[in-house]
Amino acid sequence: MIRFFAAPIAAIALLSATAGGAFAEEFDSRDIMGGGPNFFRGGSSPVPRTTVIYNGNYAPGTIVVNTSERRLYLVLQNGQALRYSIGVGRDGFRWGGVHRITAKKEWPDWTPPSQMLARRPDLPRHMKGGVENPLGARAMYLGSTLYRIHGSNEPETIGQAVSSGCFRMTNDDVTDLYGRVGVGTTVVVLNN
Repeated sequence: MIRFFAAPIAAIALLSATAGGAFAEEFDSRDIMGGGPNFFRGGSSPVPRTTVIYNGNYAPGTIVVNTSERRLYLVLQNGQALRYSIGVGRDGFRWGGVHRITAKKEWPDWTPPSQMLARRPDLPRHMKGGVENPLGARAMYLGSTLYRIHGSNEPETIGQAVSSGCFRMTNDDVTDLYGRVGVGTTVVVLNN
């Protein structure tokens, strides 16, 4: 078994050495073996999450979604926030308001709402949770709306306006946020 993996690993090492290091920076062998940054098929965010200075009048623990920036902020103590890159609703599907997280689910099932099925009758009527599911690794449901903060099996859409109103994150980022917030968390959506 070790011989089976030795040749491909050696070839990868040789390629990365001859590519001037550029290949080595983008390649992570853990992706092949499992456990790397693409393990949840969510990739890494085009704008990595980071702690930033945040001058808003929101209590620590509040989530603030800024649709024009395509960023989500988790307000922390001492004038700081954790900033994540997100995908937002496309033209005609962006919205604003204040809601609370009313449910949280890991690897959620997806049932497209009737409004979405009317626009896209080709969509499945129901999908079990998993890596192929458009809701990704985690979902946080917003009040009585049809909208969620959720992961994505299309990390290339993060930073874009392509959804039907939900807020998409990489699976890595949504898993991080999911672990930091609970049901009842206030979510402020700014649609400037």
